[in-house]
Amino acid sequence: MECLELDSSDFFVEGDAIDSPLEIHLESDSLAGTKAVPDHRRYDQLHCNNAPDPPPLPGTSYGARRSSTKAKACSRVPEEVLDSWDRLFLEGYQADLRVSTDDGTEILSHSCVLGVKSPVLRAMLEDAKLEHGFRCIRISGAPSEAVHVFVRFLYSSRFEQEQMKKHVLHLLVLSHVFSVSSMKTVCIDQLERNFLAPDNVVDILQLAGLCDAPRLSLVCTRMIIGDFKTVSLTDGWKVMRRVNPSLEQKLLESLVEADTKRQVRAKRMEEKKVYLQLYEAMEALIHICRDGCRTIGPRDQALKGSRAAVCKFPACKGIELLVRHFSTCSVRVPGGCANCKRMWQLLELHSRMCLTPDTCKVPLCRHFKEKMQHLGRKEETKWNLLVCKVLESRGTMGFISERRKFSP
Repeated sequence: MECLELDSSDFFVEGDAIDSPLEIHLESDSLAGTKAVPDHRRYDQLHCNNAPDPPPLPGTSYGARRSSTKAKACSRVPEEVLDSWDRLFLEGYQADLRVSTDDGTEILSHSCVLGVKSPVLRAMLEDAKLEHGFRCIRISGAPSEAVHVFVRFLYSSRFEQEQMKKHVLHLLVLSHVFSVSSMKTVCIDQLERNFLAPDNVVDILQLAGLCDAPRLSLVCTRMIIGDFKTVSLTDGWKVMRRVNPSLEQKLLESLVEADTKRQVRAKRMEEKKVYLQLYEAMEALIHICRDGCRTIGPRDQALKGSRAAVCKFPACKGIELLVRHFSTCSVRVPGGCANCKRMWQLLELHSRMCLTPDTCKVPLCRHFKEKMQHLGRKEETKWNLLVCKVLESRGTMGFISERRKFSP
């Protein structure tokens, strides 16, 4: 939604300027001749990351927070049990399986444990041959130390942090190949929390695609978009451009989309600031014309003096300067003076938001109410949209239905 242009000459009173005096009491020593009225609209530079947060990992502490205390107590495994399973693997007691690796290392284990933990390993065990009373299977494509960590995890779900740091990518591949979802979840969590960096995020993104890890892919994509300048200079990015151009194209499209969303969000925030400033200006205008403030106010009210307490309306000072200029300007015709033009617009906007035009003390309120009856549909729609946006900026949309009751 674009911000409505308030400087359009279509918004002003048709014909000659209205010569009726404003019922505003100005202190004699005020700055009545002030012509330069500061524009109080200032917009801050907005930086936002529009990429969505990834969904929580299944089966980790994120899900545990939603479970009841009783369920947590029932699912917790005592350390003694984990120690027993860990010792069973490390000591190889009554082992009946040899797992060999690429460098010839053999890891003693139990076929029943591996078969229960992994359906892929169970299928391999069914076809394994017996040699000297042991079943033998081979796990290739990973260092023997990584395979050792993998098999140990099948027993006790334990690992050393240094080993995880060194072999996390191999363990992610092993957990995917052998369908061990618990280890896959741990590897993804470890990568997200501890090991993702600009120099390896492209490689991990490609691995996440091969290992069917959508959450990890999303986290990597967020990091690349958030720090694209640094990531695009890494060796991983250069290799990816050469061997996987389709992924590069996808990332660039995501970057453009995120940048577009960021710009749209920034524009909406700026528009909301404008509408909020208009709402505050309406409040300050009513305050000045009804109650008076410091050295300006209605004729039937005593001025409070320049030493009065600080006004609680943030836009009061700017509106005060604008009213002073409007009441003394010698031009005061639509389109003739920029400050007077702005004042006409504020007065008309107020009249469209006012519910009590008969008793309202804001100048020309009833005049603009009568003018509404002669506006075209297009211009009326434009003003109604502006009023809705101004009220919406302060969460006062419920006020709109009441306002419409008084609309002609």
